[in-house]
Amino acid sequence: MSDRDQYTPGPAREAQIRKDGEKWTLILVRELRQSPEKVWNALTDPAELREWAPFETDGRLGTVGTVKLTWSGTGQAIDTKVTRADAPNVLEYGDMRWELEAAGGGTRLTLWHSIDRRFIAMGAAGWHICFDVLDRLLNGTPIGRMVGGDAMKFGWQRLNAEYAKQFGIEAPNWPPQSAKKS
Repeated sequence: MSDRDQYTPGPAREAQIRKDGEKWTLILVRELRQSPEKVWNALTDPAELREWAPFETDGRLGTVGTVKLTWSGTGQAIDTKVTRADAPNVLEYGDMRWELEAAGGGTRLTLWHSIDRRFIAMGAAGWHICFDVLDRLLNGTPIGRMVGGDAMKFGWQRLNAEYAKQFGIEAPNWPPQSAKKS
C-alpha cells in the first residue's frame, strides 16, 4: 500500500471566516517545517503548484503581472493578476492572499481566500487536503495532488461537513444527490 493509499486527512482545523454579505473570506493557517523561501517556491513555481494546488498556472506567480490560472474541475483558463509578490513574505493574486512568517525554524503559512458563502466549507475542505499534500511534498514524501473528484476518495466529504459545522452553516449537498423518482 502506498503513502497515498494510506492518506486520511485529520479533523477540520481551526479556520476563521470573515463575512461581507455573500462574499466571505476563509482564513486558514498551517505550520510547516520548511523555511519561508522553500514554501514561497512551492507557492509560485508552476511545476511545484502542479504537485499540490487546486489549479495550474502558465507562469510563475512570484512576480507582479498576469498569468493564466486553470482551476481543476473547470478546465477554464482565467487571466489572473498577481498584484503583490514580496518574496518570501506576501503573495496576492485573484481573490487570494498568502502570508509567510518565519516561525520556530519553519513557516507559518496563512491563506485568505474570498469565496462565495455557499462554497466556504467546500473551499476549507479542499484547501485542508491541498495543505496536507503540500506539507508532504515539502518534506520529501510526495503523495500526489488530490483535487476535484480525486479529493472525494480521501475524506473531502467528511471535512466539508466538519467545516460547515465549525462555521455554523448547513453542509452543502455535494456532490449533488439525484432526487429519487416516485
